[in-house]
Amino acid sequence: ERKSSKGSQRESRVKKQGDATVALIGGPSVGKSTLFNALTNANSEVGDYDFTTLEAIPGMMEYNKAKIQILDLPGIIEGASSGRGGGREIISMVRVSDLILFVVEPWDIEKWKLWEKELHECGIRVNRSPPDIKIRKLEHGGIKIQRRVKTKLSDDEIMAVLREFRIHNAEVSLNEDCEVEDLIDVLAGNRKYVRALVVVNKIDLQEPEERNEDYIYVSAKEKRNIEELKKRIYDALELIRVYLKPAGGKADMNSPMILKKGSTVEDVAERLHRDFVEKFRYAMVWGSSVKYPGQRVGKNHVLHDGDIVTIVTEK
Repeated sequence: ERKSSKGSQRESRVKKQGDATVALIGGPSVGKSTLFNALTNANSEVGDYDFTTLEAIPGMMEYNKAKIQILDLPGIIEGASSGRGGGREIISMVRVSDLILFVVEPWDIEKWKLWEKELHECGIRVNRSPPDIKIRKLEHGGIKIQRRVKTKLSDDEIMAVLREFRIHNAEVSLNEDCEVEDLIDVLAGNRKYVRALVVVNKIDLQEPEERNEDYIYVSAKEKRNIEELKKRIYDALELIRVYLKPAGGKADMNSPMILKKGSTVEDVAERLHRDFVEKFRYAMVWGSSVKYPGQRVGKNHVLHDGDIVTIVTEK
């Protein structure tokens, strides 16, 4: 009891801040805290022994005008999903993150797969998109299955899973090839899908014999490839910069609003103030998302990186 209450107190002290949150995950003494210090201006205690970091430490990384929160989490260990080593508290913080950095050593690169397995056990799906399965519950009529593509799932398997969830009347649309676990994930409704990067640290001690282009190779101690890592983090988060221009005035090109890729004019209005949404008339946009400079658009217009926006409201 005491452990869980302590864990929740630790968790409550770390609040999501900035434009996105990145979780650093690694075993004890992989150089996670040194990497954290290289990416941010905060200080996390550094030591060459197990469990130096005993609670989550937040810091801020700035890149392309974006403020990206980095969480240095306690070393995750095998069995974390069942609560070992304060694992549940660690994993609850991963769930609120937008990106995971798995930090490994050159002589134990495959270790990240163990941590991915722990996260999987807790309903966190790494580098996967939510399955394209639609389920519409019905009042009656039994189970109707529609397949847009050929799938590994048989009708009997689908019916069995639905029965487990006490669903006897529903329309199921399978829009991609999927397995039993995918259907369970959709029905459970509490899965977290998060992107992850693998960072191979300590290349100052040992250069890997072969390099995987999907991994990022750094030396946090010597600050080698840290700028490249920052860029990879920023790109993986899929953030865009939108510049605001008051009607009749100049655009503020020094302080962009940072948004997720796919954000709309309405997201900008919402971020400014609820009044901009309620009194919205139209917006004018300059940039690659429009056909010509200053084009009038509606709330649902999807913005691109570097767009300039003016929102016009009712008087």
